[in-house]
Amino acid sequence: MNKPLRIILPILVLAGIGGGAWWYLHRPPANDALALYGNVDFRQASLAFNGSERIAGVLVEEGDIVKKGQVLARLDISRLAPQVRQADATVAAQRAMVMKLRNGSRPEEIAQARANLASAKADAANANVQFERRAALTATNTISKQDLDTAKAAAGVADAKVEVAQSALDLAIAGPRAEELLQAEAQLRANEAQLALIRQELDDAELVAPFDAVIRSRLMEPGEMAAPTKPVFSLATIGTKWVRAYVSETNLGHVRSGMRANVTTDSFPDRPLDGWIGFISPVAEFTPKTVETTDLRTSLVYEVRVFVEDPDDMLRLGMPASVMLLPDEAPKALPQNADAKAKS
Repeated sequence: MNKPLRIILPILVLAGIGGGAWWYLHRPPANDALALYGNVDFRQASLAFNGSERIAGVLVEEGDIVKKGQVLARLDISRLAPQVRQADATVAAQRAMVMKLRNGSRPEEIAQARANLASAKADAANANVQFERRAALTATNTISKQDLDTAKAAAGVADAKVEVAQSALDLAIAGPRAEELLQAEAQLRANEAQLALIRQELDDAELVAPFDAVIRSRLMEPGEMAAPTKPVFSLATIGTKWVRAYVSETNLGHVRSGMRANVTTDSFPDRPLDGWIGFISPVAEFTPKTVETTDLRTSLVYEVRVFVEDPDDMLRLGMPASVMLLPDEAPKALPQNADAKAKS
């Protein structure tokens, strides 16, 4: 009996140790702290030029820290600059035309039209006198019928010239038609819009940083042809960082927005960072395969984003991190629209 007992006792001891270990690893979290596991995440952006042209210069390298509004790259503008000058000249010419129509006829033009009318009237009076004289001589057969017809035609032409001169004077006094002015103004607006478009294309020849960031990848080089669908840089923000973690459905009731947390990484286990929960997903999902938790992978979990204060820039994109929630700490006051920003 001693021999079987010596065999069974170690087995029972090992089973007890294994059961205790399993319970320790799978025990429910204590009420005073809840541990989560995830990876560091940043906001990222891919930057591309808004036009299609050859790249003239790339001004930053991978790993550089850039400020909002800083020029990162430039396109060749040898064809855009002349287009801007041409459009600018077209706008200036059309603007002068509009001013001319608005001001109407000059006093000198009206005076000239009056003088032309007076000259036409004098010529008409002389032509009519000549015709009357020839008509009087016709009775005595002094001139031929052909001379009379010629004098009559000349008088008619002179009278028509008077009407033309009178119409020209009336037009000079009245000025341009309202429709002509409206047409010229519409053409001016079209030319100004075209100029603004070309100037915007010229401004878009410089690729600027939309926010303070770190250059993650430099994807194109000088001499390559840029396009709106071809990113030149990949950026990561340096201000906003968070740990994307997952909490099980059974522990969801212990988590709330603004809850304080300590965040540690394997690289700096003795330097915890302050954090707080900024976003809790309203939709359950199956645990992603890359997430390591003590729950079964088939369990439903909720995504949680724990924002981190990282003044020393210790965190890197994708770095594994452990989050220890501190329910006894006072919640952090969330900024306005924090949830909306966290979802982006």
